[in-house]
Amino acid sequence: MPLCTCLACCKPRAARRGRSGYALWAELKLHFPASRASPTYFREPANKMAASVEHDSPSEVSEAAVEEEETKTFKDLGVTDVLCEACDQLGWTKPTKIQIEAIPLALQGRDIIGLAETGSGKTGAFALPILNALLETPQRLFALVLTPTRELAFQISEQFEALGSSIGVHCAVIVGGIDSMSQSLALAKKPHIVIATPGRLIDHLENTKGFNLRALKYLVMDEADRILNMDFETEVDKILKVIPRDRKTFLFSATMTKKVQKLQRAALKNPVKCAVSSKYQTVEKLQQYYIFIPSKFKDTYLVYILNELAGNSFMIFCSTCNNTQRTALLLRNLGFTAIPLHGQMSQSKRLGSLNKFKAKARSILLATDVASRGLDIPHVDVVVNFDIPTHSKDYIHRVGRTARAGRSGKAITFVTQYDVELFQRIEHLIGKKLPVFPTQDDEVMMLTERVAEAQRFARMELREHGEKKKRAREDVGDNDDTEGAMGVRNKVAGGKMKKRKGR
Repeated sequence: MPLCTCLACCKPRAARRGRSGYALWAELKLHFPASRASPTYFREPANKMAASVEHDSPSEVSEAAVEEEETKTFKDLGVTDVLCEACDQLGWTKPTKIQIEAIPLALQGRDIIGLAETGSGKTGAFALPILNALLETPQRLFALVLTPTRELAFQISEQFEALGSSIGVHCAVIVGGIDSMSQSLALAKKPHIVIATPGRLIDHLENTKGFNLRALKYLVMDEADRILNMDFETEVDKILKVIPRDRKTFLFSATMTKKVQKLQRAALKNPVKCAVSSKYQTVEKLQQYYIFIPSKFKDTYLVYILNELAGNSFMIFCSTCNNTQRTALLLRNLGFTAIPLHGQMSQSKRLGSLNKFKAKARSILLATDVASRGLDIPHVDVVVNFDIPTHSKDYIHRVGRTARAGRSGKAITFVTQYDVELFQRIEHLIGKKLPVFPTQDDEVMMLTERVAEAQRFARMELREHGEKKKRAREDVGDNDDTEGAMGVRNKVAGGKMKKRKGR
């Protein structure tokens, strides 16, 4: 009779026997044969998740209408000629499924809950109706778009400005990590569209003289399930109190939560649910794999995969800022062009990292979940879940960074002896059994010595960087330089400061 692969019982049992993590991995490996897709932890049908999604209160759009997508154009959906030309210039030849369903209803003035897979054109689905309405009734501070991350706010602003370039649309991005005085000046000019993260917007509503949203016509929550999470709950409640009740509200995300169900009853008026994907699903053209490995060899397997798939563009997701920084330093020591992106970097460095990766100056972006939602980087070929996400829904958003807008892509998830249960939850959520990514174990082990040396250098650099940051806290300058050139410039600056203090 096969052993249970659930960590709830296996891990404590191994601990009682005094086994190492490696021994536990070896035992679990017996129950992950390569011929089988993955552990048989449950036998529920793939469509069960579809049945569990709530469809109670809002009226719904049937998926039958989507079959007409070949014949539809933006003009057929009711978009004005000026915006149709802007779509052509951006290379949007025909609308996507979510756009076909959401745009006509939005133009009718309905509130919308949009649920569609990653990379399906959700930004266009709310941007076009807003710009269309702005053309009909021009006014300042017309729409507010709330996003959970700063980088996503900048990306949405670029989309609005690109679509509205011919009609002179002005946008203001209000996010943390940037000087609030320059943002106050931008708000004083009364832009048409405000794209903001909730915390900094509340700060301006309370402290910036003359700024209010009393005339607002549209509220959009992109990645709505994340914004309505406990993290932003108080901020969202404050924002809803200071904006007019007579407005249009759009909620969009690839994954919806029950919290959204609560909000649609409180703040939405007779909403329509446009659900192109009725269950939590990943894109069809995305090839998904897993690798079952002992946790002590994770770095070695990562280097092996980067060598095997050399020439591709990678996004590697880690669970902590520290691990993101350490892995970036490790890969740089091995000659890879890697760059980190995480919450402990200054905003200018975060945007710098993202722009270098977008411009293909770097082929590997190591990131925390700050980059898992919404970011549209077309050339990402492979997503690696170096640390498995603790929330299964984050997996859908992470792997959605590749295989966007009809392209293909790969996603590889590292599963260690401690991650089995989390991995099984992910498989349950997406309703698929993932195949094993083929690896040559003897070739991987040949890299061990070289990787161990790079790990030692990475730890030393990380320690030095931490000590420098402690010393630099008293200084005014921003020494959070995550690029390679931390050394000489900061030492010179430090020397000058010491001399001044000596005087």
